[in-house]
Amino acid sequence: MAGGGAQCLSFAGCNFLRQRLVLSTLSGRPLKIRKIRAKEEDPGLRDFEACFIRLIDKVTNGSRIEINQTGTTLYYQPGLLYGGSLEHDCSPSRSIGYYLESLLCLAPFMKHPLKIVLRGVTNDQVDPSVDVLKATALPLLKKFGIDGESLEIKINRRGMPPKGGGEILFACPVRKVLQPIQFTDPGKIKRIRGTAYSVRVSPQMANRMVESARSVLNKFLPDVYIYTDHMKGISSGKSPGFGICLIAETINGTILSAELASNPQGQGAAVLPEELGQNCAKLLLEEIYRGGCVDSTNQSLALLLMTLGQQDVSKVLLGPLSPYTCVSIALYFLSRLISDG
Repeated sequence: MAGGGAQCLSFAGCNFLRQRLVLSTLSGRPLKIRKIRAKEEDPGLRDFEACFIRLIDKVTNGSRIEINQTGTTLYYQPGLLYGGSLEHDCSPSRSIGYYLESLLCLAPFMKHPLKIVLRGVTNDQVDPSVDVLKATALPLLKKFGIDGESLEIKINRRGMPPKGGGEILFACPVRKVLQPIQFTDPGKIKRIRGTAYSVRVSPQMANRMVESARSVLNKFLPDVYIYTDHMKGISSGKSPGFGICLIAETINGTILSAELASNPQGQGAAVLPEELGQNCAKLLLEEIYRGGCVDSTNQSLALLLMTLGQQDVSKVLLGPLSPYTCVSIALYFLSRLISDG
């Protein structure tokens, strides 16, 4: 996957940095991004973006990365996806999900099985939480033949913003050939599961979220079970907080998700756990109403794996495309046009 004589992809601006780097790595094409926040008072790459670039450098071998003094221009020539046993401290500005989403795209195609420990924020209000990715992305990978005992996401410690302190383990086997999928019938909802977590606050916070979420969901379905997860001591990270993650499963194996988390300590107004539970239940109902066999969090992952699979036709039914998915599709077709032209 070295980008020897491949034509360099060129972009401007900081948007969609992750997708650009991931697709550059998978395609082996060098990448140049100019004018990264060039007109802002604080120009250049942010700390979480620089942290992501360091992660890409860790999981590859022989990558060439050049950043100018102001951080407004990035040149990246991808090396070999190497994998192995790694550790990485994620920037607390974004959650671990920000980094894990991209690793899910890259891990199956590495030379050695990836086993990486990520430290930082496990649950926030911006990125998909580790809970959601564990419940939705792993079953999706299994549909493409990426499975086995070595495929896992394990939460060792939870960490809430702003200080983090969480830790997870992500392991994924290597699969050079992916299975095509035919996934066009989502089926009816058969059960709802979830996790209500609380760290460095009263365990009653989790119980209150469970009761309020069930008060909404039990009107539609009797099989609703929400676990409570209250971590203590070193397992509870460095900041207080609470939140809830809900998962709906259908008779055909479709998994849809919704989640909400409390405001970070010292930021915004206090949120009642009852309000959080009810709002998350309504978000899950909205996700179910949108339809599709893959929830909006994993649309781009499903399309990327379909693209990287064999020549056999894969089909998947999606609900309304998220902006993240639309950009991922556009970037992929742009890279294909350059390679074909």
